[in-house]
Amino acid sequence: MRSGWSPSVVPAGVHDTVYLVVDCHGPGGCVWREADINGTDLETVITDLIRGEYSDPLCIVAFNTTENWSRDVTADIAREIQERCDLAYEDLPTWLEDFVHQHVRPERETPLRLSR
Repeated sequence: MRSGWSPSVVPAGVHDTVYLVVDCHGPGGCVWREADINGTDLETVITDLIRGEYSDPLCIVAFNTTENWSRDVTADIAREIQERCDLAYEDLPTWLEDFVHQHVRPERETPLRLSR
């Protein structure tokens, strides 16, 4: 007989926003990765991206089951990484160049000026 109870897919005690990264591994395909079983915060995702913890990040989704929402935050995180590198006067890490350039709007870039 069924008891009507089923285990939750949300870790107990987690009420914050969780971030999942779609990470591609070449011909092996892509996987959803969460950095921490107890929930991944925004700072952890950004730090892990800058450190090169992901092979080829494709997109990042944030969700909060307590507040009942989810959204694609890829462009927001790409802009944040670009801004941090700009503020520190550092180049983007080579493994993040494609990721950032794909998701940061073109108007963010300085227009090319031709001299006559």
